[in-house]
Formats: sequence, C-alpha cells, structure tokens
Amino acid sequence: MRYRFRYKLRRFVIMYLVIPIIRLIGYIIYDNKYLTGKWFEVYNTGWKWVLRGLWYQKILGFNRNIPFPVCPFTKIMDYRNIHFNNDDLNNFQSPGCYFQCGKGHIYIGHGTYIRPNVGIITANHNPYNLDEHLSAKDVVIGEKCWIGMNSVILPGVILGNQTIVAAGSVVTKSFPGGKCVIGGVPAKLIKEL
Repeated sequence: MRYRFRYKLRRFVIMYLVIPIIRLIGYIIYDNKYLTGKWFEVYNTGWKWVLRGLWYQKILGFNRNIPFPVCPFTKIMDYRNIHFNNDDLNNFQSPGCYFQCGKGHIYIGHGTYIRPNVGIITANHNPYNLDEHLSAKDVVIGEKCWIGMNSVILPGVILGNQTIVAAGSVVTKSFPGGKCVIGGVPAKLIKEL
C-alpha cells in the first residue's frame, strides 16, 4: 500500500510540477516549432532532451546556436540546411553523429532512424588540393529508412524509401528505388525487401 502511494505521489509531482517547468524552460530556450511531435506530445522524452540541452547547449555551449535539442556529442555544421519532420528529432540525440551540411542540404524522410556515429557528408575535399572543398551535393534519405551505426553517407547520395544501411557501411552511390538492404565498403545491394 505504501509503495502505491509513493508511486502515485512521484507520478503526480513529475506530471504536474516538473514537466510544466521543463516545458516553460524549453519554450524560452528553443524555437517552439521544434517542440512538437510524438516525442513531446506522446512520450514526453523530448522534455528530457530539453533539460539536457539546457545544461549542455545553453550553459556549456555544445551546439549552442541550434534551435532544437541536440546531443552534446553530435556535430551539425549548419542546422538551416537539414530538413526533417519534428517526429524524427530523435535522430539528433544519437551520440557521435556528424551532419556536414555547410553548403549542401540534407533531407531526412519521415520515420527514418539514424543510429550513433553516422556521418552524412555533403562536400568532400578536392583530392588535388586538400585545402579546398569540391562543390556540395545534397543528400536525400527517404521515408522509413534505417541508417546503421558507424555508417557514412557521401555527397549526392539518394536513398529511396525503406532503405536499410547495414552498420559500418560507406554509401558512395544512390539507391533511389528503396525497399532494400545495402551494406559494405562501398555499399552494395544485399537484398531486396
């Protein structure tokens, strides 16, 4: 009986005191258009990201200029060049990810999952002069894709809907048809879905 009372009291405190305070903080420090979607309305996990972001982003300065919660160990070159659905904000909570989109754009389809240590790159260095970059090419990832841990997606790659990239793959060419599993270095078709 005592356990149930403590559980109910803890749940009451979290739901009616803690989360409203975190929401207020979130609406002050972040752009409100990003604080919507399933992670904020259904699961409440987004509010934990807001609390973590208050400390890491706004106080310690990791990813300070980004207007949505981001893992402190994720690097985003220019958030204005990443296009995604608010339901997929979880993709920026994986540690070690690198979104190199200084001049090119990255388009992430709805329902796509990006696991830790993934690199998505829109421009490479010129192999004849490493001090300069080649022109940027957009990267497009379709809907309901899975990008496995430690994968790298290179400039100009287009992945169709429901493409699964095996862990540790380097994707150098496009698979616009989707509905497939790709993997390897360089990534090749493993199986049609």
